Amino acid sequence: MTATARRVAWHLVCLAALAVLLYPVVWLVFASVKPAHEILSSLALLPRRWILGNYAEVLRGMAGVSVWRFLGNSLIVSTGAVIGTVISCSLAAYAFAWLRFRLRGPLFAFMIATIMLPVHVVLIPQYTIFQWLDLVDTFWPLILPKLLATDAFFVFLIVQFMRGLPRDLADAARLDGCGAVRVFGHVVLPLTRPALATTAIFTFIWSWNDFLSQLIYLNTPDNYTLPLGLRLFIDQTSQTSYGAMMAMSVLTLIPIALFFVVFQRLLVEGVATTGMNG
Repeated sequence: MTATARRVAWHLVCLAALAVLLYPVVWLVFASVKPAHEILSSLALLPRRWILGNYAEVLRGMAGVSVWRFLGNSLIVSTGAVIGTVISCSLAAYAFAWLRFRLRGPLFAFMIATIMLPVHVVLIPQYTIFQWLDLVDTFWPLILPKLLATDAFFVFLIVQFMRGLPRDLADAARLDGCGAVRVFGHVVLPLTRPALATTAIFTFIWSWNDFLSQLIYLNTPDNYTLPLGLRLFIDQTSQTSYGAMMAMSVLTLIPIALFFVVFQRLLVEGVATTGMNG
């Protein structure tokens, strides 16, 4: 087999794999313009009858709450989670990667061990704390933990990136009179932008798609996010509105797709360079 034939065969295999991966998304898009009975009765990809009433039903809102309210709540939670995670995890990573203090090794190992801790183990204690603070049914239980560097995976990711930065830059900054805080703000942080961008992108996507935590802490429809708004199509009537549910699912995916497309270059750069020596 010639080199050209091998390249063509490889591209065909990749396209076939891509088609398999994208089929659920394509099916969801076409299902959003199908009548509800056709979604359940037909396995065909293309609808026999195209309707836009599903999107009109979504835009009218559910349980007296506009879909734009759900969208705004999701943006508040996701943006707050991104800001909190980037700030706290970068500070923790800087301490582990560049500072010298007692018990740094054991503390870093303990932090890494928390990655294997299931979220369900700490769910009840966390809920008890937030209930005692009277923060249940607010956005704070979904944002406040992010300000405390609780995502050990992102701390580890940023630590690996910072360890690859040349130490000579910090030594030169200290000779100019910079302390640890100024070295972090003026030297380390600007060079860590790819890792911070990766952290921000994954945090946004995970927070946007989160359902369990939001289901537990948010009780009133006015505070619901988009994932919880989707559930209303099942709960508000005895008959599930599948068409509107598919339409809202498509609308929920659009911000994530746009966010990924805009920051795709930074995401690839961050993943490719994390852990490499400078």
